[in-house]
Amino acid sequence: MGERSPLDGSRILVTGGAGFIGSNFVHRLLEQHPGVHVVVLDALTYAGRRENLAGIPESSLTFVHGDIRDPQAVRTAMDGCTLVLNFAAESHVDRSIEKPGEFIQTDVYGVFVLCEEARRIGVQRFVQVSTDEVYGEVMEGEATEEWPLHPRSPYAASKAGGDRLAFAYWATYGLPVVVTRCSNNYGPFQYPEKLIPLFVTNAIDDQPLPVYGTGLNRRDWIHVRDHCDALLALLVHPGIEGRTFNIGAGNELDVLAITDTILGLLDKPRTLIRYVEDRPGHDRRYAVDSSAIRAATGWKPEVGFEAGIADTVSWFRAHEGWWRPIKEGEFRAYYERMYGQRRVLREVQA
Repeated sequence: MGERSPLDGSRILVTGGAGFIGSNFVHRLLEQHPGVHVVVLDALTYAGRRENLAGIPESSLTFVHGDIRDPQAVRTAMDGCTLVLNFAAESHVDRSIEKPGEFIQTDVYGVFVLCEEARRIGVQRFVQVSTDEVYGEVMEGEATEEWPLHPRSPYAASKAGGDRLAFAYWATYGLPVVVTRCSNNYGPFQYPEKLIPLFVTNAIDDQPLPVYGTGLNRRDWIHVRDHCDALLALLVHPGIEGRTFNIGAGNELDVLAITDTILGLLDKPRTLIRYVEDRPGHDRRYAVDSSAIRAATGWKPEVGFEAGIADTVSWFRAHEGWWRPIKEGEFRAYYERMYGQRRVLREVQA
């Protein structure tokens, strides 16, 4: 007999579970804890895709099509759940510059609706998935969980608002909240508005890769599987309510290094690079100290960047049927708005 999972028999709500990180988490959760039942609440906006959950048996998954801003949808989805993980968010900086109000509604008001229902039914743990972008630019060293919050985009500000609202529900009402702040994710099912899937899919089609400004903006890159494993560790670890945990992999690379890696893996020329006018308020560097989660749970990242990016590029090459339909319709219009009118600073010569 195998060892019984501490989550066996649990009913777990995963909001935004048809999106990139949420769907990867659902698959990973059921792989490691097959005795749980997952309820996914997702509005299926442009980045949420029902097919991301393909292959999961109906006995293990209940899907609720609804919005975290809708109290009735939240009540229906959370009924009988003891654990909640909130991935649902508007999450792309460029879109937040274009339509900031949508980010405030989902990332702040939506968290309020979830916290209210979680408080009403008395869940055992509420994990609010935030982002390292709430710290703003970290030009030297690494941000700890006590670092001042200094968000510089509407997206980062909306996530900081939801992050602190969830924490306030712990401090005020005793809701057993854990907040996480993770660095840049990459991996399968990532919507191609984000840097890595955009550049991979553009390069496959020999289309330009639009690099903002100098391309020297630096981020810590973590494979989504490592992020999911960190969240699973926090989901079952006792006595951490009211705490915030940074999650990072220590793979600090700038955009040009990422771009050259992708082009190398696809055997494509650097002449595809287009340096374009930078976006407003573009943070130059993010970096987090993730020693707290390592000390508390023993978690550590397992996927090295070289292997992780190679696997990711291979996944997109093998799943053109997933991303090609996405890059039509709404995405095409969005891409034209974001990049079509952006001034080209220079091109890379052969």
